[in-house]
Amino acid sequence: MTDRIEVRGLRVLGTHGVLPEERVRAQPFEVDLDLDVVLARAADTDELGDTVDYGEVVDRVVDVVGGTRSYRLLETLAGVIAADALIDERVESVTVSVRKLHPPLAADVASVGVRITRNR
Repeated sequence: MTDRIEVRGLRVLGTHGVLPEERVRAQPFEVDLDLDVVLARAADTDELGDTVDYGEVVDRVVDVVGGTRSYRLLETLAGVIAADALIDERVESVTVSVRKLHPPLAADVASVGVRITRNR
C-alpha cells in the first residue's frame, strides 16, 4: 500500500512516566501518525466520508495522551493510540511515534520516544 494520511508534531500535555512526579505533573508529548489507508475513492469523490477524518483521529489522540489515564511506558501509550486508530476498518496499518519532549534525564536530550507499527 502506498496511500497514507500523515499527522506530524501533535503536541499534547499528559501525565505519563515511571517516576511519581511524571504521573502528577503534566509534561509535553509529541505524536506523529502514519495511517495506511486506500485513498483512491476519496481522491475521486472529494468527499470526507470516503476517507479517514484525521481531525477525528487527532481528537482521539488528544483524549488518550491528555486524558485522566496515566501510562508508565511510552510503549503502552503508543500501543493504545495505535489500537484506537485501527478501530476504523479503513485503516490497514498505523505507525505511531510518541516522544517525551522533556525527559527526566541528567543528560541534555531533546526528546526520547518510541515508534511502533500495528497492522490489521
